Amino acid sequence: MTASRSDLRLTGLTKRFSGFTAVDGLDLTISQGEFFALLGPSGCGKTTTLRMIAGLEEPTGGSIHLGDLDVTEKKPYQRPVNTVFQNYALFPHLSVFENVAFGLRRRGVKDVKKQALEALDLVELGHLAQRRPAQLSGGQQQRIALARAVVNRPQVLLLDEPLGALDLKLRRQMQIELKRIQTEVGITFVHVTHDQEEAMTMADRVAVMNHGKIEQLGAPAELYEAPGTTFVANFLGQSNLVAVTRSGTDGQYTMVDVGGQKLRIRTDRCSSEGELLLGVRPEKIRLHSAADPVPSGLNQLTGGVVLDASYLGVSTQYLVRMPWGQNLTVFAQNLGIGERFSDGSAVQLAWEPDHSFGLAGDAGAGVESTLED
Repeated sequence: MTASRSDLRLTGLTKRFSGFTAVDGLDLTISQGEFFALLGPSGCGKTTTLRMIAGLEEPTGGSIHLGDLDVTEKKPYQRPVNTVFQNYALFPHLSVFENVAFGLRRRGVKDVKKQALEALDLVELGHLAQRRPAQLSGGQQQRIALARAVVNRPQVLLLDEPLGALDLKLRRQMQIELKRIQTEVGITFVHVTHDQEEAMTMADRVAVMNHGKIEQLGAPAELYEAPGTTFVANFLGQSNLVAVTRSGTDGQYTMVDVGGQKLRIRTDRCSSEGELLLGVRPEKIRLHSAADPVPSGLNQLTGGVVLDASYLGVSTQYLVRMPWGQNLTVFAQNLGIGERFSDGSAVQLAWEPDHSFGLAGDAGAGVESTLED
């Protein structure tokens, strides 16, 4: 990606605490106007990275540039950056209007009323301007915190787990609202979260972090459909990862073997050397009765036995024991057609070869179908 004069650039950014490296030589360019997500588990370094961008944490090494401006050693108030925190940090003694106007007054802006009301209208809460924060719901308080940050028109808006305190339904509503607001104001958003759905719903690009480094960077669909490591495959969604043996090539496909059964992976989606894990997402697999014919051209695994069937409303989650002793997960959408399998059913699994991906991995690494959290 070619850097422009307005991009946020992190170069070799490092933060060490005593005996621990939280962020390890991070190189990252975030485009102006982009909605960017830093995604990863607790302790991966994403929040420390955000705090260094904000000026709340001093880097051990590396640099931070906003366009042509080197802000690495500048104080927080000297940076064209605002932060929205999970706990909102609203002033309880001030009205909603005064909370939003606070930053404008500190900067000596003359037309405070017009800009503050426009920011409240942006988050659709202009009618609550005279209320106090304690009189608002959690979702409304989050919108006020966002309006207070956006009204200053920062070059970059940092969001630190901003929806973590909201219940599931409200969180999903706010995901849509945040994306709408970001699109309207055109400010660069850098969003820290451990919630994969949140990152995929809102972000233009996602950086998956692990142990202070970026494991993989790209558009949400790219990371989901073609994960580059076992960590990404299991953190961003759920994956079945099966240790396989290479057995040759067939045109654009690499042929592999597991328990004497032949499968195919597109060679361009396959690690080029070393031990190999075949990955396939649970929702890509279709279950068939052991006695039914499977359409030709599909990857097929026979000899499965259903260990558990969990009805989840929109889908049924099956846990299937395979002949080589591994349990694989299948998500079958509940369309009201087709067979629903019970515990103990003999089944076979089938999926399009193009839905497989091949990852490098030493023996046993991430082989079980798991969901990291």
